Amino acid sequence: MKAMKRKMNIEAGMLSGGAAPKLRSRVRLTVLSGTDEEPPTRGGDGELTRSQAIGAFCIHLLTATGAGIAFMALISAAAHEWAHMFLWLGVALLVDGVDGPLARRVDLAKRMPRWSGEILDLVVDFVTYVFVPAYAMTMSGLLPESVAVLAGLAVVISSALYFADGNMKTEDNYFQGFPAIWNAAAFYLFLLAPAPWVGAAFIASLVILTFLPVPFIHPVRVVRMRKYNLIFLFIWSALALVTIANDMNPGPWVTGALSVFGVYILFGGLLRKAK
Repeated sequence: MKAMKRKMNIEAGMLSGGAAPKLRSRVRLTVLSGTDEEPPTRGGDGELTRSQAIGAFCIHLLTATGAGIAFMALISAAAHEWAHMFLWLGVALLVDGVDGPLARRVDLAKRMPRWSGEILDLVVDFVTYVFVPAYAMTMSGLLPESVAVLAGLAVVISSALYFADGNMKTEDNYFQGFPAIWNAAAFYLFLLAPAPWVGAAFIASLVILTFLPVPFIHPVRVVRMRKYNLIFLFIWSALALVTIANDMNPGPWVTGALSVFGVYILFGGLLRKAK
């Protein structure tokens, strides 16, 4: 009995003393990694140290900041501060271009299985690529008042279906159908400010193209002409910044150059080699 009591006292002492901080540490890391296994405190093949777990989670946090950026863009849109809205959407594009490579570099899906980076990315992309631009186009005054809300509804509903399409990309990483880049469509609507019914027809055409097997270029993932596509993307981004800095009125030369690039965005996928 005395031996048993001594054993129980030792175990109680471990729980109340030195073992408790380790247990709390294990709980904290379990929350970060999303697994029930005790996270290792030393690095090894396929293992995460405490600092690595925190760093990996920060990549998810970076992706999630896109939702906050979208919120700021929506506030700007509600105030009809269109240039500020597009600046926020541009920041969201920058985050979207950085978080994916970081996640793949550390094999984030395997190391932190509790949080799905793919789902998180889709959620953030929908609000930045679709929802905020749809709201902006609807409230811009650039569409006929009688169809503006219908156009916005068509954009968000068609895009929701497109985001759920498991065949949205081809084997060689082209998009099938208009890839719901309504941030770019809205940018051109504000840049060119066409007659209201022309703008409505433009939106209707893109909604229809969403469901047609027409190839669209992914400027990063498509291997063919990738170098030229990346150069094009860099020049387009610079011209877009000039446009935003000039409150969406950059002058004829910049507008003309952006229009040429816009034609390439719409029809460049047709240069795809037949499989």
